[in-house]
Formats: sequence, C-alpha cells, structure tokens
Amino acid sequence: MSSQDPQESAADWSSGCVRRTSLDCNQDGFLKFTGIKMPDSRNSWYNESMNLEECEKMCLADCNCTAYSNLDVRNGGSGCLLWFGELIDIREFSQNEQDLYVRVAASELDRNRWRKKSVLVAVISAVVATFILSFIAWFSFQRRKIRTGSEVENEDIELPLFDLVTVSTATENFSSANVIGEGGFGPVYKGILQNGPEIAVKRLSKYSGQGVQELKNEIVLISKLQHRNLVKLLGCCLEGDERMLIYEFMPNASLDYFIFDPSRKTSLAWKDRFEIAMGISRGLLYLHQDSRLKIIHRDLKTSNILLDSDMNAKISDFGLAKIFGGDQVEGKTKRVIGTYGYMSPEYAVDGKYSVKSDVFSIGVIILEIVSGRKNRKFHHLEHHHNLLGHAWLLWTEGKVLELIDECLKESFSESQVLRCIQVGLLCVQKLPKDRPTMASVVFWLGNEGLVLPQPKQPGFFIERNSMESSESTDEAYLSNSMSITVLEPR
Repeated sequence: MSSQDPQESAADWSSGCVRRTSLDCNQDGFLKFTGIKMPDSRNSWYNESMNLEECEKMCLADCNCTAYSNLDVRNGGSGCLLWFGELIDIREFSQNEQDLYVRVAASELDRNRWRKKSVLVAVISAVVATFILSFIAWFSFQRRKIRTGSEVENEDIELPLFDLVTVSTATENFSSANVIGEGGFGPVYKGILQNGPEIAVKRLSKYSGQGVQELKNEIVLISKLQHRNLVKLLGCCLEGDERMLIYEFMPNASLDYFIFDPSRKTSLAWKDRFEIAMGISRGLLYLHQDSRLKIIHRDLKTSNILLDSDMNAKISDFGLAKIFGGDQVEGKTKRVIGTYGYMSPEYAVDGKYSVKSDVFSIGVIILEIVSGRKNRKFHHLEHHHNLLGHAWLLWTEGKVLELIDECLKESFSESQVLRCIQVGLLCVQKLPKDRPTMASVVFWLGNEGLVLPQPKQPGFFIERNSMESSESTDEAYLSNSMSITVLEPR
C-alpha cells in the first residue's frame, strides 16, 4: 500500500491510502500494522468467541475480507473483528495497542520479507564489521606491545630495538660455545655484530628466577643512566617470546673471575684493585645522588662488577634495582631477593632497603678486594666467623694488615690498604644509621691523611658452628612474614 494526500470529509479518510498491487484472493497474505487507528467499522463483522488464528483463516477464506484484528486486546487478546471492502479512516495513532492485519497481494509480502531481510543483513553486516575492526585494532595493539616488550611502554624505552635475526647471527644462533656467563636472569652470550662491535647478550631463560618485570626494570633504569662506571646498555630484543638485553662487551669478565681464583688473582695488582674499588664507589655515588633518578641497586656483588679492556669497573645487572622518589629514604618488601654475603642485615631479616643497604654491599666488596677471599665462604682455623667477622677481629687486635691477599704483599700501599679496610668496616656496620653515605666513601678513599671515624661491630657478627662454616651453600635469614629468593652469582 502507498499513501497520497489525505482529504478528510466527515471522518472519511478513504483518499489517504491506495493499494500498489491488486488482491489475488488465492495467494494473498496479511501484513501486521501497529500503532494505527482501526478502520471505520461500517463494513465490519465480529465474533466474541473466536481466537486470532481462527479469525485469520475466516478472513483468508473470504475474498472480500480485507483486514482482521482482535475484538478485545485485554489479557492477551480475544474475539475476532473482520473488515470488508475498502479500509476507511486509517491513520497513525501511537496510543493504540491493537494490531491490525491487512490483506495484501503475495508480491507485497515478498517485498516486505525482502525489506526485513535487507535490514537484518545490514544489521548483521554492521555487527560483523564492528567486530572485525575491533579485532584488527586489538591485534595491532598486541603486536605493538610485543614489539615494545609487552609490559614495557614505548615512552619507557630510550634505546634501539634489535631484531631476533641480528642477535641470533651475532651469537652464532646462541651457540653454547659463546656462553660467557650465567646469572639469575639467564645465560649471557658473546656476539659480534656485522658492523664490528662485540656485544654481550643477556637472554631471559624460561627457567629464570627473574622475569619480564626484572627485564623491564633493567631497561627502564639503565636506559636513563649514563656513567663511566656503569655498564652501557646498547639495546634490547623483544620479539615473540624472546627477551634479551644487549650490552657492550666486557673483555675481562667480572671482578669475581679474578679475585677469587688462585691463578688469575695475581694479575690484579694492588693499584688495579684500588682503582676498581674507587670506580665502583663513584658509580654507586652516581646512582644514589648524582643521577636524575635515585637508584638503590639491591644486588651489588663482585659478579655484577664487570671489567673493560683497561680493567675499569662497570656496575651491571639492574634487574632488582628500585627508584626512590622525592624525600623517600627507605623501602620495604616481603619478597627479599638478592645474594647472601652481600645483603645488609635489615634487608635480609626485615626486607628494609635504602642507600645504606648498597653501602653495606660495597663494604663487603672492598674487604673482598683487599683479602681476595669471599665473605660467606671464608674459613679460618681459629674461629668460624665470616670474612667480616674475621676483619673485625683483626681490627680490634691491631693486626688488620693480616687481612691483605698474600699475592699483594710485595706491591701494596700500606696507607691505602689500611684506609680501604677501615672504610670497608665502616660500610658494613650493623646499624644503617652508623654507615657512611657514598659521598663520604668516595671522599675518604680518594684522600690521604684524613682521620676517619672508628668502625663499630659489623652486621652478622655471629660465629658459625663448624658444620655451618664447612657448607658452601648460602645460609637463609628469614622473617615469618617473608618469602625470599637467593640469586647465586655467575
């Protein structure tokens, strides 16, 4: 049906609608109209007992019947109302809840079905298109996250991204022959880029005690730090499941490689050891005070001190480092991670860390540099103290020069050795408030003739029993509310 201009005359709106297609009687059907005024009832018939289905059959059986409806719309509808001939006085009336079923030719029914189908197809197409666009947007975002290292945001990265093919080629497909170290993060490979520079590739192992969070931490921190005594991060590879950090290659490996090996330690004269101690101290001072971020390293140890071709010290491995902001002076964690022998007492026992935790660690390293002995694996025939305890006993007995490495006794500077031992003992004092700042450590080490404070008893000055002292594994210090992870040195 189609509309034309209505001409109202005594409520007669017969000119309002005309049929597009003539009725065929045998192949007609009905279209449902809602929200309209019912036609004039002058040519109608009704039955109160019939239902709507019976009403439709009766209208369809009579070729003169042009519409039908319920007689009463209450309680779900009842009765039958039929119209015959032209439908008069029909117009929109939104308040009417009665449905009108108008007889139309079969072609009109097909057209209406096609129109409904078209609308349905359009709706489905729009939904599918929206889904596809949403999926493409999500997929693109995920690829961007993978390319930038999942949890590592673009703005956090201020260094180049290496593709996997380049790194794999440089390390000869991660050949075991190129492994130069193994840490909590995973294996470290030596590699050579096509343009010549040697690199060290730290590759996250799926069995690693550390993970993506530690990798992100290291990328974000070290990419923002620049100092001659910090290892230089050249870039990273964050492709697929691979998580790798690419560093400048340190040809002389790490400090522990030399000072704890009976044959190699002789190649480190006192002058070299003193400069290494100074270099570590300057690097740590930069982290604590002079960089744009205040960094607590939390895992300072001899295996994390790398040596370049000129034996300059470079602090590495910032996976556990923490940033302090504003006036923050102390942090606390329930998950204590680090290496025994270098942890401060307050960190190992209570999970508290601060710049003074790093000061404790460098105190241990200085005493290890002087003695050529490892703190927790130190043994003595007359007692069962660790290296710190042994150094303290020698200090109180006035025999502190006995601490020096045997291979240095022909080349050392007595004043420098005494100063290093005293600074080392000041750094490892039990209480954080008694330990110096790194500014004081650098100043004391670099200046002759200064009168330094007298050290107090070091942390962990507890004599071990003979069974404990003979074990090579690290002893655990735990509080009841903490979990702890021990990272073994490379």
